[in-house]
Amino acid sequence: MAQQDEARMALRASVYRGDGPGVLAALGAPALDDVAQLAGDGLLAALAQQVPRAPELAELCAARLRARGWRGDDDLAEQLEAALGQGPSPLLRLLPVDLDELADLLEGDPADGGGRVDLRSGEVWPQAAVDYAREVGEEDPDDEEDPDRWLAVWCEGSREGYRDMQDFLGTVTDPGRADRLSIAMSGRGAFRRFKDVLARWPAELERWHGFAEERQRGRARAWLALVGYAPVRSRPLRG
Repeated sequence: MAQQDEARMALRASVYRGDGPGVLAALGAPALDDVAQLAGDGLLAALAQQVPRAPELAELCAARLRARGWRGDDDLAEQLEAALGQGPSPLLRLLPVDLDELADLLEGDPADGGGRVDLRSGEVWPQAAVDYAREVGEEDPDDEEDPDRWLAVWCEGSREGYRDMQDFLGTVTDPGRADRLSIAMSGRGAFRRFKDVLARWPAELERWHGFAEERQRGRARAWLALVGYAPVRSRPLRG
């Protein structure tokens, strides 16, 4: 498990940098099904950089995404197939946005969640940052509501996150652990209790983090597609 954790971290770092060869190297250890959303973004960069074996893995990743069918999986599969020349390009505008940051806005606390995305730079602004900019006078009133500049993001709450816990519970094979987790999910504070119980078993906790991140990434991608955008890597690869 430690080897897979390290490989997932290496994959995440390579995707962040847009390092196609690094993506291919990191995909040697984790199961593709477990990281298909993250791997797909990395493989798009690898295809653009014409990294050897990238087409083979991209085709496999697209097939796995289609078969798995989580939210956002078909959207990413379409991007991969288009990059491979196996399908039409999605009719979406490209936006250099960090999907993990966008997911935080979409699934935060409804009381203070949400925010916006800068359509010029792809920068994600949590609502607290927007409010602060207004308070200190850094917000241009004429620019604040410009639909060509800003994409509003409304918090969708924790319903999907709770469903993630339910679905993850179905993958826990140890009956005793499954019972403890099921009890933890009842009532208020379920998310905190669920993680506290999982912390007794570090390997299961790490597996949960990977599972939840993958689901959240896919939902953020699906949300973007619904409003007409597809994410692209925003940060240049540095030597």
